[in-house]
Amino acid sequence: MPDLLVLKFGGTALGTPARLRRAARRIAAHRAGGVDVLAVVSASGPTTDRILRTLTRITGALPPAPDRETDRALSTGEELSAALIAAGLRALGHPARSFSGGEAGLHAEGPFGGATLVHFDAAPLRRCLRDGIIPVVAGFQAVGPDREVRTLGRGASDLTAVYLATRLDARECHIVTDVDGVYDADPRQSATATRHPALSHAALLALAEDGAEIVHAGAAREALASRVPLQVYSYDAPLRHRSGTWIREGAA
Repeated sequence: MPDLLVLKFGGTALGTPARLRRAARRIAAHRAGGVDVLAVVSASGPTTDRILRTLTRITGALPPAPDRETDRALSTGEELSAALIAAGLRALGHPARSFSGGEAGLHAEGPFGGATLVHFDAAPLRRCLRDGIIPVVAGFQAVGPDREVRTLGRGASDLTAVYLATRLDARECHIVTDVDGVYDADPRQSATATRHPALSHAALLALAEDGAEIVHAGAAREALASRVPLQVYSYDAPLRHRSGTWIREGAA
């Protein structure tokens, strides 16, 4: 089989129809370049916050309780993004299929709203890749031992992507976000923030645990354990010669 690339798209990268089409074109371009591609997606734009606001208005609870119905409601944001990207890829002539976390073989244990990934059945995604179909997986979610949807905590689509990249032996995993790499300060807040061209896995984890929000701390921890190479860059970066930050062995 060809090398596998995992592409994860954050919510801002999918926030408008134009950005959804751009994401589909990026996936298609990599696939046309001769690599297998698996996409992991967040809920687009403010979808998660909008669902939470609606739950608050209905239940009167702030924040809404992390229970079965909350997880089922929240999981629909990522599932919608996955279906839209798969539809966009099909419109570009590339076979694609959307997956919920459970359909993708992701199993978790623990409470609603903060479950932990514990097992992965690779067969559904490997079969899809073998058949030349691009899988588009809803991030942030898995299925519990009771077959109920479990979400993994805010920002955990990054974790889904790195977890899958590790267990499918991907060549690398790209985190496509709303900034062009990992900075020494939040570039949305500081005009003097400086982008790191490269970081070690340990340095990325230290930044994430110190409060940097570019990569989910759980994803950084998973990447450190597996040493899977990551690249973080903006959704509007060119396909080639893009800036960004590499996270790999041997980096400073």
